[in-house]
Amino acid sequence: MKRVLKLAAAVALAVGQAWGASPAETTRPASVQKPWPIKVVIVTTFELGADTGDRPGEFQPWVEHEHLDQVLPFPGGVHPLRSNASHDVLGVVSGMTLVNAGASLMALGLDPRFDLSHAYWIINGIAGVDPEDASIGSVAWARYAINDVSRMIDPREAPATWSTGFCAEGTAAPDKLPAQPPVPDCYPLNASLSQWAFEISRERAKLPDTAGMAVIRQAWKGYPNAQRPPFVLQGDSFASDYFWHGQLMNRFANDWVKLWTGGHGRFVMTEMEDSGMMEALNRLQAMHRVDLGRVMIARAASNYSMPPPGVTPLASITVEHSDPATFEAAWAAASPVLHELQQHWGRYRAAPPGGPVHAENTAYCRYAAGSESRVTQSID
Repeated sequence: MKRVLKLAAAVALAVGQAWGASPAETTRPASVQKPWPIKVVIVTTFELGADTGDRPGEFQPWVEHEHLDQVLPFPGGVHPLRSNASHDVLGVVSGMTLVNAGASLMALGLDPRFDLSHAYWIINGIAGVDPEDASIGSVAWARYAINDVSRMIDPREAPATWSTGFCAEGTAAPDKLPAQPPVPDCYPLNASLSQWAFEISRERAKLPDTAGMAVIRQAWKGYPNAQRPPFVLQGDSFASDYFWHGQLMNRFANDWVKLWTGGHGRFVMTEMEDSGMMEALNRLQAMHRVDLGRVMIARAASNYSMPPPGVTPLASITVEHSDPATFEAAWAAASPVLHELQQHWGRYRAAPPGGPVHAENTAYCRYAAGSESRVTQSID
């Protein structure tokens, strides 16, 4: 075992140098035999440039505010990892789109350098927001992550009675679900944990509100929530590899989330990664590597998912309608949850706060056969 660990450390050192990191910025010393016991994993999807000191993306606020100063090579991912000095908070950039997100988290979950068995996961990034629900800079905590695996007929050729060209795999109508879904389209999160995180965030977070955000909000006459200053809310996350935009697709997303959650979910945020991450974490739980009952999703609204009144979808999607402060908003809403976990780890290590795991959400979430036993099982 010692020989294997030393060999792994040597490989990690070589890989770190290939990434351009100095030996001090690579992995733990070869003399350390045990994997780092991680308390919290911060998951973001992209960074625009360097991790510090320039125009920020999703990762930079976490690196700078939470002092994730140690750089670790991550050959199974798209970006080096970072940790704090005590090696109990780990930050990862997954890469954008479902394929990158799922692969990166699977690689991290299998990395022998880390003990993730008691780790909480905060999936945190920007997203498009339904203007019926919230405004630019607002942050939503999800209870469900919904996928868009489906059959699709071009709407110009679909039956006239269809509201969309999409229908669930195994069906032949947009408003139907198969008795036995052949593929996962709905991932329930721990309802109690999501509620707990939302309440901490709502009470403690100080979201930025800039002049740029105020200008963007002005166009949304007739949408009261879209014109509010940024706020924290609860709302579900719909993932797609399409960067879609428009009123008809927005209506489809609302209907799709309701369909797969038995009417209990509410579409608020559209993004391109969350269901891929959830599937990876599902499989890692089955391997006793992670506890899915400790996963949270908080998405900050960077743009609206449909155009404002009087603007075409094409004109809207080709114009920048976002503000850099939304990256800061994502951190500002989720960091109080990180701090609570860090400060009271003795309370939260043994079990997630708030009550039974998935007691509410799993009952409503239509998911692939046999998944419920996987989703609700916790690691010993």
